[in-house]
Amino acid sequence: MEKKYPVIAGRERGPGPGRYGLPPTIGFMGHDFTKPTSPAYTFHGRMSDTMYCVDSSPGPQYHVDAKITRFGRDGTPAYSMLGRVKAQKELFQTPGPGAYSPEKTPPCNLQRRPPSYTMGSRTHYRSVDPVPAPNKYCLPPLMGPQVPNKQASASYTMSGSYSSGGPSVDLAQTPGPCRYNSTDPSVYLPRQPAFSMLGRHGLPKDATKKPGPGTYNPERVTVDKARAPAFSLGIRHSEFVTPLVVNVSD
Repeated sequence: MEKKYPVIAGRERGPGPGRYGLPPTIGFMGHDFTKPTSPAYTFHGRMSDTMYCVDSSPGPQYHVDAKITRFGRDGTPAYSMLGRVKAQKELFQTPGPGAYSPEKTPPCNLQRRPPSYTMGSRTHYRSVDPVPAPNKYCLPPLMGPQVPNKQASASYTMSGSYSSGGPSVDLAQTPGPCRYNSTDPSVYLPRQPAFSMLGRHGLPKDATKKPGPGTYNPERVTVDKARAPAFSLGIRHSEFVTPLVVNVSD
């Protein structure tokens, strides 16, 4: 048989706010009587055809032309655009300027034909004409000392390096400034104090290995206890259990 537990009133949960159906505050039918009601208006339906037969007054169905005024028809001129009329064959067509060919007309004077012009090739020079053209002359240069009728300035040349005996070769093997070593100032001046930097010294320490924090297992200590402490998860208690209330004296 199923065990029956006592009914706890706190466990019985009622419906939420959405479960209640309050009367509406809009409209007239079923309006909430605790709220004031405003005047309501309705849209009437379309009337039947019999109403038009009884009341035959015309509505806004007349089309008044925009050119009709209360003084009569508007008298402003009106224009329209039509298509191009086709040319009729029986009418005389006047030719344009391009229809004439004056070069084909017969001669009206002593000439047999109108003058014509052509472009021929370049003619050769006459063999009896010994005069040279302007581009045959070559003027002397104006740079350097070879100008016969001009005063020349001083000119310089740059020659290559000689293999032996030239200024680029040091035959005496004279040492340059970089061949000399600088003298220590302590030789001819009072010597200044000198300092040196040594490496870091190692601290004296024991060579034995020490265990780290992860080597210890305090939960496995059984020296003073029968066994290591163990923990478990219990059941969840009811939320309706009355807590223990104890009066604490000051």
